[in-house]
Amino acid sequence: MSSLLGLGSKAVKEMNHEVDSEAHQLLRKYIGDKKESDESGPQIPGILHPGATGVTYCTDRAMANGYSYDNEEWANLGQGAPEVGPLPEGPARPQTIDLTQWGDEVNEYGPTTGIKELREAVAKLYNEEYRQGKESQYTYENVCITPGGRAGMARLAAVIGDVYCGYQIPEYTTYSEVLSVFKRLIPIPTALDAKDKYKLNLEGLKKEIENLNLSVVVASNPRNPTGQCISGDELRDLVHLAREKTTVILDEFYSWYQYPDDPKDLGTSLSGARYVEDVNEDPVILINGLTKGFRLPGWRVCWVVAPKSVVSAISQSGSFLDGGASHVLQKAAIPLLDYKRVQQDKVSLQKAFRIKRDHVLSRLEKMGLKVTVPPTATFYIWLDLKGLDSPLSNGLTFFEELLKEKTICVPGIFFDINPSSRRNLFHSPCHHFVRLSFGPKLSELDRGLDSIERLLKKHKETPHLLGTK
Repeated sequence: MSSLLGLGSKAVKEMNHEVDSEAHQLLRKYIGDKKESDESGPQIPGILHPGATGVTYCTDRAMANGYSYDNEEWANLGQGAPEVGPLPEGPARPQTIDLTQWGDEVNEYGPTTGIKELREAVAKLYNEEYRQGKESQYTYENVCITPGGRAGMARLAAVIGDVYCGYQIPEYTTYSEVLSVFKRLIPIPTALDAKDKYKLNLEGLKKEIENLNLSVVVASNPRNPTGQCISGDELRDLVHLAREKTTVILDEFYSWYQYPDDPKDLGTSLSGARYVEDVNEDPVILINGLTKGFRLPGWRVCWVVAPKSVVSAISQSGSFLDGGASHVLQKAAIPLLDYKRVQQDKVSLQKAFRIKRDHVLSRLEKMGLKVTVPPTATFYIWLDLKGLDSPLSNGLTFFEELLKEKTICVPGIFFDINPSSRRNLFHSPCHHFVRLSFGPKLSELDRGLDSIERLLKKHKETPHLLGTK
């Protein structure tokens, strides 16, 4: 697609509707083409296409602009994964796996709940980190190992009955897709406000639970994409909502990504496990794994920590949904959960990612893109574009123009609930945002920031008429 930068004297048109925006029409066409392709192909009886996620769209558009995974000219600031190499002062990274140490049995299927030794290691780590001095302690029976976080969420969605399920936007994009697959479950989203720093509004949530009779609440803490979190008394109060006969499901994958100002607080992490009173009575379900904190996303070894009865249920759903995680990688994961190693891992991560966070925020501010709600957790920046002139002030156009500078970000509308169902995408509360990731290495971050700088310079020097009519 040719750029419409540099058209001289024409005035820039203010955009208020998606029909005026080429970037929005590209998205609509993509959705329509996918649907038409699905419908025009061979009709397979009973097969429905669930639709593509926002990540799929971003990747497809990037590839249409020349992106490939091994092209070092590009910067992927849209990636939802951290850099995976060694960090200063961190423990040695896994390099090899010797299968002979476990014998031939490691080549067998593992149990759908996961191997007992790893489940014990997870329970032990949670007790050491969050439950010291508490009478109620986690055991291996409170842990289910899953092949990835999405698999854990899918297993849970499969065992949730005919209920209303509440969650807040902007939120992790996969929630809406996973939850909508299971027809018995009706998702009820509500919008968070920048004035509250995108924090979970507990009073509002209590009212929703009462007025809408919510049986399940799903939340990421720390939050993707806003980079915010609740802790201390607020997290305690959220966990205690479970005692009001509401199941609380917390996605805690970014629990290690904390950036304390006091060096003495380095190595701390967040979990609702700290505030659970009875591990088998309180309906509190926690999802985490090796993906983000341990920086091993390719291993696909994650876990659900929950009351025994929940673990039993998701073991059953796992038997027909995914069959369980890799036996070999479960074995290899056990030594990684040693408490002292974990503490070293957390401290090195928090130091390294704070440096990257501060560097990105500083460079953005010098470009005039001051982040009004800086991330206190995760490795994401929820960048508000309202201060830019139209049409760069909407996330989809910013995304499309940044692709021409060989950099990927994620438009904010993909953190809305089913945005394609809106008649006008400009009505989405997330449309004037993009999510930037500081998960990649610093060198790649600088390539991406250089691209943003070039884009803003072009936008300033020449009228930008992408998609105006």
